Amino acid sequence: MPQSFFWHELMTSDPKGAEAFYAKVVGWRPEAFPGAGMPYTVVHAGDRGVGGIMGIPPGADGMPSMWVGYIYVKDVDAAAGALSKAGGAVKQPPQDIPGVGRFAVVTDPQGATFMLMAPMGPDQPPLDGMTPGHVGWNELMTTDWKAAFAFYSGQFGWTKDQEVDMGPEYGTYLTMKTGGPAGAGMMNKMPGMPVAAWGFYFAVEGIDAAAARVKSAGGTVVMGPMQVPGGQWTLNAQDPQGAHFGLVSNTK
Repeated sequence: MPQSFFWHELMTSDPKGAEAFYAKVVGWRPEAFPGAGMPYTVVHAGDRGVGGIMGIPPGADGMPSMWVGYIYVKDVDAAAGALSKAGGAVKQPPQDIPGVGRFAVVTDPQGATFMLMAPMGPDQPPLDGMTPGHVGWNELMTTDWKAAFAFYSGQFGWTKDQEVDMGPEYGTYLTMKTGGPAGAGMMNKMPGMPVAAWGFYFAVEGIDAAAARVKSAGGTVVMGPMQVPGGQWTLNAQDPQGAHFGLVSNTK
């Protein structure tokens, strides 16, 4: 069975400011989580926790504010070992978060960072990825999408959905089936993008109204809104601390 992203986390220079920003833009309800051993906020869409916000870790001076995603695995140690053999890198070896699960910080062979995690506790029933406040799309901008797909397919069982020709400027966009409720895609990054990276699109109702909220809350709309193949509307943005994110909506 494919293993998909199931948790998304913002590491930021201003956790309280980020909480207020995303509460206004996405509609999340922040709630402090006391079991992390450090200040940590879980953001909720309705009654469901969908992600977390924390400060930039000690010792990571100069690290930009950024979103990261966690891929579900049953055995973090085995998954990290297999990833290394496949050309990825383990940046932070497997360790436990008491009462939460075991995780590792890793990169794929092209250098994009993500997390592996074996969570504790029962699985939550899946919701449609376009449920407001949930992650509707996971997107990899990479240096070699064919090699990247081979890696993720081999490690996590992802399969091809469609290859979309985006023209000579953008090349091929590959959509994938990852076993999770959210969609996923990858393509080669633009020349101005410094490193390969994962990006995440949060589902909202009405892209134009959401774009206005981004601006009024102090963020920046970098690209869009625009309609994408399939009929959905998206935009790319930065929050006030500089973290990149996307929004996706079924309606304009």
